[in-house]
Amino acid sequence: MDNSSSTHLANGTATAEYDRLIARHHAMRLRRQLLAPSSSAGGDFGYGAYGEDGGYDGAADQHLIRRDLDLISPLAELIDHLYAVMFSRRPFLRSLFPSSMEFQQLHLERIFHHLIDHLDRPDELAQTLRQLGRDHRKLGVRPVHYEAFEEALCAAVRHRAGEHWTEELEGAWVRMLRFAVGSMVAGADSALTEPPYWHAVVTGHERRRPDLAVLRVRTGEPYPYQAGQYGTVEHPALPHTWRQYSMGCAPRADNELEFHVRRTGAGGVSAALVEHTAVGDRLRLGPPRGSLLPDGDARDLLLVAGGTGLAPMKAIVEQQAAHRPTGRRVHLFVGARDRADLYDWQALSELGLHKPWLTVTPVTVGELSDTVATAGDWREHLACVTGPVGMVGSVRTRLATAGLPSAQVRFDQALFR
Repeated sequence: MDNSSSTHLANGTATAEYDRLIARHHAMRLRRQLLAPSSSAGGDFGYGAYGEDGGYDGAADQHLIRRDLDLISPLAELIDHLYAVMFSRRPFLRSLFPSSMEFQQLHLERIFHHLIDHLDRPDELAQTLRQLGRDHRKLGVRPVHYEAFEEALCAAVRHRAGEHWTEELEGAWVRMLRFAVGSMVAGADSALTEPPYWHAVVTGHERRRPDLAVLRVRTGEPYPYQAGQYGTVEHPALPHTWRQYSMGCAPRADNELEFHVRRTGAGGVSAALVEHTAVGDRLRLGPPRGSLLPDGDARDLLLVAGGTGLAPMKAIVEQQAAHRPTGRRVHLFVGARDRADLYDWQALSELGLHKPWLTVTPVTVGELSDTVATAGDWREHLACVTGPVGMVGSVRTRLATAGLPSAQVRFDQALFR
């Protein structure tokens, strides 16, 4: 038997195993609905038992997990073993993940840390997890897949803890996982009327710098976002690999969107979008997420952007031009290393024409945070800050020192980006 035949047979076996697991899942779900209709909604394999009804004692499990965390740390090694077990026992699941697992493993490590840190606030945590569950629909994740994940997590906890393993330790991790999955499944179920992703065609691709491009794409159906939000993008060269980018324009009637993409490394989505994308190419967009502008707030705006953080600010300014509350003024500061780094300055200059309510200030000399903080009295303003993490932190700190309450400073708070 040649290699291609062997590969085909292996793929066929994996597919058959996947089909059997899905059939088993649906059969078990139907059986639960027939035997106990009132208790079957919202969960699979026991998931959903906590979180939605407020019955989960997250603080107790947080104490247990933190107490014994050193036994299974570092989490990176726990996650390595988890995926190794899951893919060896359920090889058909490998196709749901990108070819390179590095980003996925870092992503899961961040999620685990966030879960542990917020278990004592289950209601707050459940809101974030419901959103994560809505987003996971684009990956093709079904509730049945979480059974395989739990099985692999238990194996990884036992492996890492070794002779120090206890039922108490494993039980705390399982309950945390089931709480998370229950909230995620509820979030996915609540979004059944929303597409898991949108198909988009590239209508424009401009290289503004060797490492930066501005893309325009058009979706086949309306993409329901608001200025200041972000969406995930999948490139056909990297299936199952999604990265988040903010929309750089206000919603338009022709369904065309704009993304500002800076290449952050070789071989990733950003490199594919900057270097290997042309007009006519097809992408997939995940649902819009995030929120920089709260509804109903009419205070003057202070917008501070660095790098491609300019994209959501440009969208907000465009939206204000069409739907600005009466009397609102907008101050936009754009930080850059030099004039050449102001990659979208022409568009910004044109956007600022004949708008007495808008002030656009480029900052190419000195610290952006110092320039912004000393440029005016911002204590009655609503501030939005986007850009590199260090820049955002610096601006927030400096504005707080200048008297702007932290509750009036909005920034990208997406936890799993």
